[in-house]
Amino acid sequence: MKQIKIGLIGGSGLGAAVASATEGTRHDIHTPFGAPSDAIIETDWSGLPVFFLSRHGPGHLLNPSQVNYRANIFALKQLGCTHILASGAVGSLRDEIRPRDLVVLDQIIDKTHRRPGTFFDSAAVHVEFSEPFCPVLRRMILQAAVRPAVAETTGNPPAGAPGSVPPDAPPFTVHARGTYVCMEGPAFSTRAESLMHRLWGGDVIGMTAMPEAKLAREAEMSYAMIALATDYDSWKPHTPEQAADPFKLLNEIVSHLNDATAHAIELLKRTVELIAAKPEEIADCPAHHALRLGIWSDKSKIAEEHKQRLAPLWMQYFS
Repeated sequence: MKQIKIGLIGGSGLGAAVASATEGTRHDIHTPFGAPSDAIIETDWSGLPVFFLSRHGPGHLLNPSQVNYRANIFALKQLGCTHILASGAVGSLRDEIRPRDLVVLDQIIDKTHRRPGTFFDSAAVHVEFSEPFCPVLRRMILQAAVRPAVAETTGNPPAGAPGSVPPDAPPFTVHARGTYVCMEGPAFSTRAESLMHRLWGGDVIGMTAMPEAKLAREAEMSYAMIALATDYDSWKPHTPEQAADPFKLLNEIVSHLNDATAHAIELLKRTVELIAAKPEEIADCPAHHALRLGIWSDKSKIAEEHKQRLAPLWMQYFS
């Protein structure tokens, strides 16, 4: 069985929180696509090698459109990562997804348009992407979330039902699925756009899941994301108190982010602990074979320099 190595990509809130508490080996990586957002810190969680990367870089200077997603994913691949657990702050598009809740995403609607979305500019490579988040890794996260409760996006189960909150559970909710609308940003949605996203079937909205998830698939790494709900998006009017004092509203959002970050760190650690105990359950994910049928170009026509440039991604298919 191939050694499991976990990449952790921290977004708003979680990136700074984990980075400040993480010690280990620092990797300053160069990739064919430039430098990643920050140095990658290699450490150990529950006996597994974990590689932490802050998506927005030191001081959160990179807005979502400026993040070098290709370099970030390629660097984790170069370090041997087999699975990626990512996080990202989101606005909720549903009443039942409350601020401070976590959502284990299962679908994406991609509205980005400024970001390079593939590693393969010199070949026709088409990966299967109907399930953008690895179902095997998602299942492991949800097993780790038995304490606290797992709720569907349609609402919490009744007390005592499967997935309801046990008496000793931490006070936060994990939603078992959700569709993430990924917008370009950096400005937030208009109210009309937010209402449209709800009609599309979106459950949360953010700015960073794409092309990150698609690039992870091209790199044959299992990828899952935990979304941290910080507020209701603009479809829901503010209360009179919030409207009267925008600083109070901002402080509320920051407070929600801080709490959701603590919840997400706890769930991530539980997930890694569970993976360490049951590595055979995620040793072979569908994403690990994404390129097996994905390279449509005549391989004999692909220039050697292009093969070598992307060697960590696809060289096994040129033997």
